[in-house]
Amino acid sequence: MLNKLASLIENVLTTNSSLSFDPLQLSRFMLGTEGLEQSENKQRALLGVITLTQSHEIKALLDLANRCATDDTLAFSLYPISTGNNWGYGTSQPAGLSKKIILVDLGKLTNIKHFDSELGLVTIEPGVTQQQLSDYLQLNNHGYMVPVTGAGPDCSILANALERGYGITPYTDHFSAVTSIQGYWANGRAYQSAVNELDGSDDKFVDKTFKWGLGPYLEGLFTQSNLGIVSQMTIRLAKKKADFSSFFIQMQDDALLEKSVPLIRQVLQDYEGIVGSINLMDQRRLLSMFAKNPKGNGVHQVMNNQEITKLVKDLQTPNWTIVGSIYGSVGVVSAVKKEIDAIFSQLPCKRVYSNSLAIVLTNKVINNLPDWLIGKIPTLTKVAEKLDSFNKGKEIMLGKPNKVALKLAYWRHKGAEGFDKDKLSPGKDGCGLLWYAPLITMKANKMREFVDFIRETCPRFNIEPFITFTNLKHDCVDSTIPIVFDLSNPQAVADAHNCLKVLVEEGLKKGFVPYRLSIDQQQWLLNKDSDFWQTVNQLKGSLDPHNILSQGRYNPN
Repeated sequence: MLNKLASLIENVLTTNSSLSFDPLQLSRFMLGTEGLEQSENKQRALLGVITLTQSHEIKALLDLANRCATDDTLAFSLYPISTGNNWGYGTSQPAGLSKKIILVDLGKLTNIKHFDSELGLVTIEPGVTQQQLSDYLQLNNHGYMVPVTGAGPDCSILANALERGYGITPYTDHFSAVTSIQGYWANGRAYQSAVNELDGSDDKFVDKTFKWGLGPYLEGLFTQSNLGIVSQMTIRLAKKKADFSSFFIQMQDDALLEKSVPLIRQVLQDYEGIVGSINLMDQRRLLSMFAKNPKGNGVHQVMNNQEITKLVKDLQTPNWTIVGSIYGSVGVVSAVKKEIDAIFSQLPCKRVYSNSLAIVLTNKVINNLPDWLIGKIPTLTKVAEKLDSFNKGKEIMLGKPNKVALKLAYWRHKGAEGFDKDKLSPGKDGCGLLWYAPLITMKANKMREFVDFIRETCPRFNIEPFITFTNLKHDCVDSTIPIVFDLSNPQAVADAHNCLKVLVEEGLKKGFVPYRLSIDQQQWLLNKDSDFWQTVNQLKGSLDPHNILSQGRYNPN
């Protein structure tokens, strides 16, 4: 029956789109950073992969899958991905465990369908990456920022928004910046907003300017769900400002965490729209950015106190670092820097700004020295490496994608030193990475409770307790805890998964609830009998009556 199914699928594809059942082709989509269990009852597999080149083919495929669903010999399900670079949450692997899953690769749908340079609204297809949008804006001299993430230049902008991802540029919450969606429900019915349906003009543009549409808000149903496929999305881009400065507030005493929290909140409340989101990183997380693993990359152990003390002394790494960004006119940036200085003068801390004279001069000196000389003098090498990471972090705050944050995934990779830092790809390179990403109340005592919880739990499983807090608003914090492990070591894989499970289960008891789940967590954590998921399942029954789309994705039923 495979030949008959292939014939049916190929009949609905255009010339440049393709279908493959080749195991070698399929295997590259099963490469992930997660080390997902491959036991008899939890084995994930793909029947085939369809690569689309035209967005209208999405409907044709959905219609075909629904028709075939009534014939057991031909029935198949579809699992769409954009670029498949969902590191740590599933990469490009399907959530469901069915044996007849056909992956739908939307990575070649890379049209930037519309851009309004006056309003900063861009309409993109699923395959448009951070780098592609950056190149487009730069080529056409459009003064807007890409909604970047640390996941890297090759990741889909649309997919990140649908996962409700966030970044550190002015529009922190990426789905909040989405103003319009078009796509198809799993039953094949096309979706556009009621505003778009009523608009009788030729350009039908007003829908792109207003997020909420008319009537019940349905576009949220496309996020973290398996109810439909988005074919295009309009995003509001943040405009580049006349001036910019990032700030780094360094605290040597771990006990200053509690005192810093209300000050961070004050900055976010007083300078909303001027100061972007703020990151708060602990010492170990900072060391992972600038240092090499002192244990050696293949060793399944956490750093001991002696090793940390040596690295801290060598790199002058503080206990906590507050990282933020200021956007505005020259006068506004200058004034807010003074205000931030005044606010944090209450604490014994060091304040560094990216546009300070010391940083500017250091950059000039390092840039004018030959590479051979920098490589020959250890002190210069350390300064150059630290400055490079500093500058790349600044680029991300300015909406320029790069791979600086991907280095983290290689912390325990045995071959970490052999990879080109400009060509990192955690899934292809065999990195081990999972994420624990809970929401934390923006209160000092709750954040300290969380820090203690992470520092006590992770080392029990030989996982390094790297901690980052990101303020989504002044009252809401998400913490991203990377569970980094050696993917080639079965014990390390088992420990990583057990660590994540304990963090989630024990964290829930403390009020630390994930905002996002890996495809494995979606299977064992969500309660299919709860009122919420019963309602989701009712929607699924209406919009996908034959259950042909993304089985198991954010739906325990």
